[in-house]
Amino acid sequence: MAALRRSVVSPAGRHRASVILLHGSGDTGPGVRTWIKQVLNQDLVFQHIKVIYPTAPARYQDLSWSLHYTTILQHGESIFLQIEYLFISFLIGILPPISLHFNFFPVQRETCYLHLGNGPYTPMRGALSTVWFDRWKISNECPEHIESIDSMCQVLTNVIDEEVKNGISKNKIILGGFSMGGGMAMHLAYRYHQDVAGVFALSSFLNKTSAVYQALQKNESVLPELFQCHGTADELVLHSWGEETNKMLKSLGVATSFHSFPNLNHELHKTELEKLSSWIVKKLPVETAMSNE
Repeated sequence: MAALRRSVVSPAGRHRASVILLHGSGDTGPGVRTWIKQVLNQDLVFQHIKVIYPTAPARYQDLSWSLHYTTILQHGESIFLQIEYLFISFLIGILPPISLHFNFFPVQRETCYLHLGNGPYTPMRGALSTVWFDRWKISNECPEHIESIDSMCQVLTNVIDEEVKNGISKNKIILGGFSMGGGMAMHLAYRYHQDVAGVFALSSFLNKTSAVYQALQKNESVLPELFQCHGTADELVLHSWGEETNKMLKSLGVATSFHSFPNLNHELHKTELEKLSSWIVKKLPVETAMSNE
């Protein structure tokens, strides 16, 4: 597989550590970087840490579209209109159901973009979408599509290896992501790279019979700390799924933290990103990075 496209935020000073941040299903590296920049009104930037936003390869998934439209209103608020077309019975010609979700939140600038995303998967027909792995549907009950997960772990290992070749040891690398990206990061870290500095998962979960849990049952080494955030109003990836993932990993020896955000749907929040930024600096302090050189 060809090298992944990526967007990079360079550190303000000397590069001494790295964060690899994986987007959600149907998004891109530049897309999630732009989203974070809109929420924070600036890039997620550090003095000594490079932030890498890879883009997942296109894969045939469910047939759905999401239109995200943000426009500035007179009183400085914005409306986020998401229109999802889910072709549940596409092959037999039944018109698809349409779901409309309206969320109001303040933004700092005007933006309008089309996002090719995906809702609950159907087993009958797929469309091209940028996702880290295949899955039967968005649920913690169904089996994982382990073949596609393992294949992507190998591809993302190349991104980690590039950082190591550039002089950044793995204990100065943090892996994480939003939604599917957080799930991918947990597989990558806890099954393949247990020597990274930490893992974060925003609005993410693992399936109840996840290969991650199976791998950690046999583990005796020190595991990277997990930082999790989840909105209590998330209707796509339920808050309870995130809680269950956190409790399971904690029972298997992972040091974890879990931050709930009341009334937050499946989206990013400024306070959430500020907490994440502080945690990243705590795990990758400039003093430690300098002493490990």
